[in-house]
Amino acid sequence: MEELIGRRTVVSLVCVCLSHLSIYVLCSFFPFSNVIILLILSGRRCKRLFGLRGSAPAFVFSNLLFMWCVYILVIQQAVSLLLNIIFHTELIMLQIGLYRILSGDPGFVNYGPLSNVETSLEGSELPTSDIIEGYPSEESSLLLQRVRYCKHCDAHVKGFDHHCPAFGNCIGQNNHRLFIILLVGFIIAEACYIMGASQTVTTSRALNSGGGQVGWTETLATSTLVFSLLQILWQTVFLAWHTYCVCFNIRTDEFIHWKKYPEFQHIINSQPGETVTRRRFKNPYDKGIWQNLKEFIEAKG
Repeated sequence: MEELIGRRTVVSLVCVCLSHLSIYVLCSFFPFSNVIILLILSGRRCKRLFGLRGSAPAFVFSNLLFMWCVYILVIQQAVSLLLNIIFHTELIMLQIGLYRILSGDPGFVNYGPLSNVETSLEGSELPTSDIIEGYPSEESSLLLQRVRYCKHCDAHVKGFDHHCPAFGNCIGQNNHRLFIILLVGFIIAEACYIMGASQTVTTSRALNSGGGQVGWTETLATSTLVFSLLQILWQTVFLAWHTYCVCFNIRTDEFIHWKKYPEFQHIINSQPGETVTRRRFKNPYDKGIWQNLKEFIEAKG
């Protein structure tokens, strides 16, 4: 098992290098405006190498280390001391946060039969009260505590939001806040990197205004700038979604699979002559934005 993890880590390291090399080559031969289009159309990540899939958390760590090295070697000389301090501080905090979320307990609950209960609830047309009363008090109590089953970890997690492949762990009650903080940290770090890389490219072009050949440092700064722009784009969308979920006190898993969970099902009484019972989504946990935010901040993790 340890040998397999080690091989997947090596695969991830190699794929990160190949990905950045591909972007570097694209930036060397194509105008900046065309590089993003080419990357979106062709894909920029090598998911498999020699028949072995890489480790997603290793991808994240490797990319951080790669960008950190490029920043130190190419970028930090051209930017202000304040930007350097912010960027390096963010990178250190991200490394610590990634280790904590990778190795921490998201809120695992030792309870076996709950997945069978959840499966049996799916597709049921009974009101919430009728369904819950049909099961032992311990099982219904766990349902009301929002304990959900993660098929990736084969475990039940309290406050389960989703399984995050990039962080190699479930996101639940114990690490939900850390997950949001890490998203914000990634965006801040990449924004700082984009600012620094932009300044480096601008300075390099000013010094090379005579029309000489573009240097490798300018190309490397441009390629990593493109990579950071793509990263910050999807991370901002992801953060906006999770901010919405926090404000309205709903988990990603609950939003997608609400028909599995009876407390989200609002039963509409059938009209005379109708044979199908209609169900609509209703969030029983939503107490208003301010109260939801308060509960999220004060939740014990």
